[in-house]
Amino acid sequence: RQLCIATRVCICVLSLAVAVAEETCSKDQEAVQHEAVTIDQFTKQAAPFSSLAGRYQFMDLLRNLTNPNKDDIALDVACGSGLVSFAFAPYVKHLHGIDLTPEMIRQAQAAQKQNGIDNIEWSVGKVDKLPFPDATFSLVVTRYSFHHFPSPTAALAEMVRVCRTGGRILVADVSLPRDKAAAYDRMERLRDPSHVRALVEDELVGLLEAAGLEVTGRASYRVDMDAEALLDASSPPSPRRRRARPRLVR
Repeated sequence: RQLCIATRVCICVLSLAVAVAEETCSKDQEAVQHEAVTIDQFTKQAAPFSSLAGRYQFMDLLRNLTNPNKDDIALDVACGSGLVSFAFAPYVKHLHGIDLTPEMIRQAQAAQKQNGIDNIEWSVGKVDKLPFPDATFSLVVTRYSFHHFPSPTAALAEMVRVCRTGGRILVADVSLPRDKAAAYDRMERLRDPSHVRALVEDELVGLLEAAGLEVTGRASYRVDMDAEALLDASSPPSPRRRRARPRLVR
């Protein structure tokens, strides 16, 4: 059985900065709890993550949308084990990958050493508090990450902050029709408790425009993944696995 997921990709040009609203104490506590869940989940997924079907697909599309060049200083946000970073590194001057999960960064570092890539560096860090000065990067990308963020708006604000005026920001994430999103979210939380919410169609564009960005390109693609392989990668407890399996539909 296979799970088919639509992914929406948006590329935009930075036109202005945005302000991030202060979080309440309760939201801070929720964020800390979610970070712990995310680190636990992706520590488990670090090794099998790279071998999942669909992880290497459509890199050409992402590069065509962003037109990376040898003058670019690039950032890969929530880089995981570095798959997008490695796809962009040959086309840019320098790339920095950052992820919340230390084990994901260790996987990326090992792959970098194995492949002899010398223009990437890595950091462990939070997407809503990126450890970089304003306007550091000319290209900022993220893939398959926004549905894990408690506040995509806060993460996007940080991506905007560290991107230079005239730079490019690429966001690629799961996107579903409004009438299917809630059912997908219920299934995905059973499989992976770090999942928060999949954006509905056109919601991502709205977020980008609300951040003051000019959307210059859009694309969609479908990823087919084996349901059992997906369950194996996230290793949910048996009761959750049994509940999630019937919801993984073609």
